[in-house]
Amino acid sequence: MTERSAHATQAAVVLDIGGDIGALVLYTGVEDDAAEIDISPGTDPAAPRSHNQVHPRRAPAGTVYSAVYPALAAGTYTIWRDEHTPEATVTIRGGQVTQHRLSAPLGPRPHSHHHEQPHPHG
Repeated sequence: MTERSAHATQAAVVLDIGGDIGALVLYTGVEDDAAEIDISPGTDPAAPRSHNQVHPRRAPAGTVYSAVYPALAAGTYTIWRDEHTPEATVTIRGGQVTQHRLSAPLGPRPHSHHHEQPHPHG
């Protein structure tokens, strides 16, 4: 399965599923475009997290916004709304695509990779 994003810098998404590897498609609204949404294996808040970015994608019914996690080991994962708040727990099954829709928009999120810009001297 290949999906192409409307973002010029976003390459096609190839889902590498089969055996004990599945995928997650996380649907959001337009207000969460470009948000980076964390997931972690299991339910332990201290587990290492990974994230993918929400992008607009063309679908037969129009544009949908989603983050795609293309190759996840089968098991339980927590989707995080922010650093401390779980959105949901989902089960990934090998060879299958699991889908989840956010229960509500994420809202404003702090930028975790913010860099101070030098101020020009006048």
